[in-house]
Amino acid sequence: MAQTKRVLIVEDDADIANVLALHLRDEHYEVVHSADGAEGLRLLEQGGWDALILDLMLPGVDGLEICRRARAMTRYTPIIITSARSSEVHRILGLELGADDYLAKPFSVLELVARVKALLRRVDAMAKDLKLDTGALSLGGLTIDPIARDARVHGKPIELTPREFDLLYHFASHPGKVFSRMDLLNAVWGYQHEGYEHTVNTHINRLRTKIEADPAQPTRILTVWGRGYKFDAEGAAADGSGTGETSASARGRSPTRTDKGDAS
Repeated sequence: MAQTKRVLIVEDDADIANVLALHLRDEHYEVVHSADGAEGLRLLEQGGWDALILDLMLPGVDGLEICRRARAMTRYTPIIITSARSSEVHRILGLELGADDYLAKPFSVLELVARVKALLRRVDAMAKDLKLDTGALSLGGLTIDPIARDARVHGKPIELTPREFDLLYHFASHPGKVFSRMDLLNAVWGYQHEGYEHTVNTHINRLRTKIEADPAQPTRILTVWGRGYKFDAEGAAADGSGTGETSASARGRSPTRTDKGDAS
């Protein structure tokens, strides 16, 4: 029998929290609510949560600080931010601090519940995938370890939010394959909603600033006009070669996987 998922809601609007908790309990989730940021942080630190629904404007400790503290914890907890702050600046800041999703108020409670379900399905699917494939990817100077959640460019670690890491790993696992923004929303975010494709654009732009030598002239994550994006293995190899030469292993082939138990 599957273990009941536990969801922590940190929201100071009692009406929103009560309606949301009611719908989540209808989906058989265990729900705990806190209306205070400091108390919410203490509950979060106790651990054992499968998802966190987090308001930004809270008494005590604000939501951004809670998000920052959550991402410093060893256990990864998926986070959905809900806030009356609907500006792009606040949305990007929340995502930069490690939130998995962001919904501006007022929002549809049914949509938020659907996003929670999709996020938990994606986390479960990734956990199953990691049990089957525990090897790190290595491609053109880029190495990605899905177990340690570590990514490096030419040996130098890069700081990625959880969603940026998942997006990069998805691209690198399918070199040369073109993905539409809706494809990426479904595969990486776990849902498809018209009008949210800009979320993909934002993440790809930020990801390029972290893995490309020149984000304005990307060689790893390429735009395929009219179709979407793809990870270019050949461009990734050439990016760090310094000579413009491309290694044979990168020409249209799958990334090298280094198994944890491989002594070589």
